[in-house]
Amino acid sequence: MELNSEQSIRTFYLYPTVGDDDWRYGFATGLVRSLQTKLLTKGTLADMAGAENYDSAAAILSSSEYAPPQDSFGPEDMEKNLLAQRSAVRKLFTDLMIEKEIITLFRLRDDFANLRLALRRKLTEIPIGTDYSNEGNVPAEDFELLFEEENYDPLPYYMQEAIEDAVIAYYQNKDIRQIDFALDGKFYEYVLSRASQLKNIFLCELIKMQIDFVNIRTMLRLKFTDSEHRDVFIEGGYIEFSKLKNAIDSDYEAIKILFASTQYSDIVETGVNYLVSNKSFLMLEQKCEEHLAAFLKLTDMITAGPQPVIAYFLLKQSEIRNLRLILNAKKNGLDKELILDRIGR
Repeated sequence: MELNSEQSIRTFYLYPTVGDDDWRYGFATGLVRSLQTKLLTKGTLADMAGAENYDSAAAILSSSEYAPPQDSFGPEDMEKNLLAQRSAVRKLFTDLMIEKEIITLFRLRDDFANLRLALRRKLTEIPIGTDYSNEGNVPAEDFELLFEEENYDPLPYYMQEAIEDAVIAYYQNKDIRQIDFALDGKFYEYVLSRASQLKNIFLCELIKMQIDFVNIRTMLRLKFTDSEHRDVFIEGGYIEFSKLKNAIDSDYEAIKILFASTQYSDIVETGVNYLVSNKSFLMLEQKCEEHLAAFLKLTDMITAGPQPVIAYFLLKQSEIRNLRLILNAKKNGLDKELILDRIGR
């Protein structure tokens, strides 16, 4: 991916603006504000992480909406119910959003996850996952057929471009990571462009923040693995490419100094310290999610608008993801300290 020297101008200290009110969303805002009060507290998640075993952790959810029918808390029933809850919140999001183009943009993440799976199956002997998601814009059953026939014309142009970029990048040296770099770049290029065309300030800032997170993760992973890759960062975020590339070639203490004046100083410092001490990216992931959640909660200042709806949608999905993580970790007997490092204390 060719790096662009032009970067967004940062006009804030820690979190960007969440935009203005939109009274078309009066009812939707009131509804999600009510639902938001039912989100689990960090203390509840910590209690689950610290529970003695899987059964004890699952039982903590007995008085919540996550309790499965007939109070069957076995792993299969819990997983089925959590996935049902995820589908329900996605449907609610679809019902509440007036601008249907925004729904399309959020569904694109599933489309690109399907692309990633299809390309790995097609190009390598190392597939990921087992099934295509059916919650994207393109029906899941279409992916296998399209890739089997190598006929990508039915796909939107930006997905066709993503496939072409990923195939070319992979065959340069048959590096499977190039598939991910190419798809991530095309995904964020398209969604940021569409959000800009929609003039949705909140969505633009959200995407820029996500781009920064991806670039920070990529930088530290390249550093940790002594990779020679440099031109793989995604355009559109706030972090300068020069800072990211310099960080790879610096020692870990210098990386913390490089990012000390940015809005991500805490993320980088905590993530680097944990990486050096534990050879793990767990804390980096946790700090990125924590920063994003704090930004999403700023939508509380919006009286009415799509921002609170988007925020609730993302926070609820994050909650479900953390519950699945905790329960799977408990089922597999992982140490509670590791779980807490990942979900936050």
